[in-house]
Amino acid sequence: MTDPWPDWITDWPRETALGRYSSQHHGDFARWQQAIENLPSLKANDIRLDTPTVTCSFRDASDAAMTQLESGLRELHPWRKGPFQLGCIHIDTEWRSDWKWDRLAQAMGSLASQRVLDIGCGNGYFGWRMLGAGAAAVVGVDPTLLFCMQHLAMQRYFAHPQHWVLPLGVEELVPSHRFDWVLSMGVLYHRKDPQAHIRQLYELTERGGNCVLETLIVEDGQTLYPPDRYARMRNIHAIANLTTLEHWMQEAGFTDVHVIDVSRTTTEEQRSTNWMHFESLDKALDPEDPCKTVEGLPAPVRAMLIGQRP
Repeated sequence: MTDPWPDWITDWPRETALGRYSSQHHGDFARWQQAIENLPSLKANDIRLDTPTVTCSFRDASDAAMTQLESGLRELHPWRKGPFQLGCIHIDTEWRSDWKWDRLAQAMGSLASQRVLDIGCGNGYFGWRMLGAGAAAVVGVDPTLLFCMQHLAMQRYFAHPQHWVLPLGVEELVPSHRFDWVLSMGVLYHRKDPQAHIRQLYELTERGGNCVLETLIVEDGQTLYPPDRYARMRNIHAIANLTTLEHWMQEAGFTDVHVIDVSRTTTEEQRSTNWMHFESLDKALDPEDPCKTVEGLPAPVRAMLIGQRP
């Protein structure tokens, strides 16, 4: 297993984060930990991080070993970001995250020698793709312990020494360490103070570095403040329009702020699967009008913006 903490980050709450791998922090931890410990000892071959499905193969793996592997991985349900392929096992995740990566990758270009911070990284799928694009190191943070455990399961086979997923929230990060690229994807609308979040992204971005902000938007009208739920999701505080987002990034200090993509989320991109049994986007849309949520609000549209820290 690779080191669970990047030794070059000395100013983040290491002991706090690693202490969250415990039953005291989450009641399912022991079950998840046992599932990982029970994964078969297999040597991964032909690791591919530059293809839509993050992939490895196993030479001469028995049917029993593959059955054991699939059983263990399924104990870590639900799988949200992906897809992954381990030998003959295809993890068809809720999100076709490779579609989002395709929208982003060309704008990021080569990541050779770059250090990347992925905020709200989930199980680390985008980190694998960034390493496949040449990144020197990727640190992901996500407060959901299950996603960190999924990453540990993947690292059992991929064993990449420069990829970490840490059980931390963005509010716990100290900005004295900066990154060449900072990504905040699917986080902003969960923040009570979105402008403060963007200012923190600025502080975490190295001078001359870049920030990717991906978030829900409203295409017309003023910032939306859902009174209760949005697309059946709790904890949605503000959904801004593009003009407002650009202004917020510029106000934080970013320059050359520009939009690289606007896409309506479809039920082909986000859906229930055999690896994510819970209800998904189709249950959040008005069955009579898919351009609206079940609450009667505009259906999800997502935008990506990039800004540079001068």
